[in-house]
Amino acid sequence: MPMTYDEACAAVCAPGTMFEITEAEVRGIPTKVFAGTPPNVTALFQLAAARDTEFIIYEDERWTMPQLLDLAAKIGHALVNTWGVEKGDRVALAMRNYPEWIAAYVAIVSVGAVAVPLNAWWLTDELQFAIEDSGSAVVLADLERLARIVEGDSTGATLVAVRSNGELPDGVARLEDAFVDDAKMPTVEIDADDNVSILYTSGTTGHPKGAVSTHRAVLSALLAFAARAAVGGLTEPDSGNAASTADPGAPASPPVFMLCVPLFHVTGLVPVMLGSFVSGAKLVMTHRWDPERALELIESERVTHFVGVPTMSWDLLESPSFTSRDTSSLKSVGGGGAPMPPELVQRIEDNFPNGRPGLGYGMTETNAYGPQNAGTMFVENPTSTGKCVPIMTVRVTDANGKELATGETGEIWFKGPMLISEYWNRPEATAETMQDGWLRSGDIGRVDDDGFVYVSDRAKDMVLRGGENIYCIEVEAAIYEHPAVYEAAVYGVPDARLGEELACHIMVKAGQALEASALQEFLAERIAKFKVPAIVTIVTDSLPRNASGKILKRDLRDQASAR
Repeated sequence: MPMTYDEACAAVCAPGTMFEITEAEVRGIPTKVFAGTPPNVTALFQLAAARDTEFIIYEDERWTMPQLLDLAAKIGHALVNTWGVEKGDRVALAMRNYPEWIAAYVAIVSVGAVAVPLNAWWLTDELQFAIEDSGSAVVLADLERLARIVEGDSTGATLVAVRSNGELPDGVARLEDAFVDDAKMPTVEIDADDNVSILYTSGTTGHPKGAVSTHRAVLSALLAFAARAAVGGLTEPDSGNAASTADPGAPASPPVFMLCVPLFHVTGLVPVMLGSFVSGAKLVMTHRWDPERALELIESERVTHFVGVPTMSWDLLESPSFTSRDTSSLKSVGGGGAPMPPELVQRIEDNFPNGRPGLGYGMTETNAYGPQNAGTMFVENPTSTGKCVPIMTVRVTDANGKELATGETGEIWFKGPMLISEYWNRPEATAETMQDGWLRSGDIGRVDDDGFVYVSDRAKDMVLRGGENIYCIEVEAAIYEHPAVYEAAVYGVPDARLGEELACHIMVKAGQALEASALQEFLAERIAKFKVPAIVTIVTDSLPRNASGKILKRDLRDQASAR
């Protein structure tokens, strides 16, 4: 008989198990930690070195783990012996998802440097800002990103071109030119609390902040994901949770993950890419997002786990070839980065033969780990983002930081060893966000009596209309129930009388039509009248998103306010 969630957590994290939880001081604060946390992230790569199997499928390229680690050793040797990188130096990655991205990350981390993944969508000024802000000594870039950097470069960083065959700008090195035969990865002593990465937040307003993680933080997140998978194996053996070989319910063959999100985004980097070194998973990567190509690869490579933002799951379901493709290998369909409307949860459950819906509520600042919901638990609680394993603590507070009673709505805070240590060069932002070992999420929500976490909205995006709080996620969920709606974004615009008025952008499905008045009538039957958007914009093109898949509501708000 399946265990309850609490019973499974107790069994998985019991003394003597691989997920045993103990207490240690992290930056001077007593914190729950996994007793078996490895000493540093390089232990993952050493573990994977025993694998002699396919690791990466990238378009028509097939890479084995030995090939990937051999390239990583060559890059690591070059970083130290050619470009003089020392422990603690920052090395930036500016490229799309390539196998070389993964090899370069392995190399950077293994020589004790700090990896700085840069947003591949950024333009010259944004790239230059992050390179200068992080103080990166070396930048490994593909040709597209390199052209943008060179256009305005004054950072003083060594620029190294990846996947380059032709002539390069003056002063730019070619990666392969620095390789030596039989190169070995330099040996460096690395402590659990040494820095491992700086990930820049999406930066929808102002300059992005660099979120600094230690080796301990990244490893703690990976172990938390593995523990949650093990819990899923005990509570719902067929839920599709089994993402780790640590899961007693995992399939005999290694999992196959489709990597659709950018590696510079925390979801792609930590649970998917780094998690694959732990689980033995194969990674299927594409040059760019294309639902038709994704379905083709799911069928041919027998993908078991699809990890993306919710709009990607919509794209699969709406694809003209969906019904003709074999998706029976999928066990889990979901991801993170944005809320999943209840309508989508049910559509995944109903339309994939074996794939169950899944959602993770994590942040860059938590190394992607947070409450998770999957399988039957998700279908039965589709508006919740799920529960945590006990390595993470969640609380809800009022505006003054006072903890609220169970069920009350306020700001969600997190505590655990997977949290970032600081924002790079931003002591004020660090002090505002991180307090006594707790991280203020900036999200509004509640926790119910059973421990389910519900996220209402981002605090800054909550609309205050005439004294009434309106949570945009609730309104969006109602909009998605309309059969003509493909994408929806709800936001507030200034209003002289009410303070704010509710507005929305709707992308309709191909071949569908929808009038604003018809949508408003539809919503009036489902939510309170004051929650029905007064301003409705209907479009046929995709809504603007940043690289992590989040809809840029600021841009939509500016469009609506300009009318």
